[in-house]
Amino acid sequence: MKTNRFVESGSARIYCEISGGSDCGVPLVLLHGNSENCGIFEPQVEYFSKTRTVIALDSRGHGRSSFGADELSITNMAEDVRAVLDALNVKTADLLGFSDGGNVALAFALRYPSRLRSLILSGANLSPGGVKWRVQAPIVICYWFLSLQAPFSENARRKRQIFGLMVNQPHFTPEEIAAITTPALVIAGERDMIREEHTKLIHRSIPGSKLVIVPEADHFVSSRKPDVFNSIVDEFLKDATK
Repeated sequence: MKTNRFVESGSARIYCEISGGSDCGVPLVLLHGNSENCGIFEPQVEYFSKTRTVIALDSRGHGRSSFGADELSITNMAEDVRAVLDALNVKTADLLGFSDGGNVALAFALRYPSRLRSLILSGANLSPGGVKWRVQAPIVICYWFLSLQAPFSENARRKRQIFGLMVNQPHFTPEEIAAITTPALVIAGERDMIREEHTKLIHRSIPGSKLVIVPEADHFVSSRKPDVFNSIVDEFLKDATK
């Protein structure tokens, strides 16, 4: 069973989809990446909603969620997650974030550690420098091109905000995320757009975290190798929540 809902978060309206039963214990919350929507998690929703409640969000300014009055930031997107959990009366959740969604998950984990049972970071980064330059360079060029258009186009202004999340954010330090005590899984593809050493730095910095580098996979391992990804996540959740 799937239900759709909008939640007010400050000046924004956040769209979410709730799948599975309402009495299936701690929910799994899914946060997608930049320029996507919650539909990217269709394989995960199908798999995990058979046994538990799954909450998939459209991030602020993405999909069916509005931008709101404030400039997009990892911080206000983390606050949107809190607003959704509050509105759905969810006290504790397992949180899975992909790419920019992983960065939002990190921000949420630092702000609201008591609201998490476990944390899964797929293709996350601590800073823009964690992205391979061959991937980041075209993003930066597009961002500055949109900056020139933004004063004359609302569409360009909004796209500039979305690209700005990758160009200007996030800004976590290894020392900062060392405060995370939630059981954590750090996962990336062997050919990820995030530098492997950067992914390993995240793993080393979060005490007791588990690291999985998926062979022959890229950044989009959750959607391109869903069976492998779901199995890794499922095994982690079973071990972390014993």
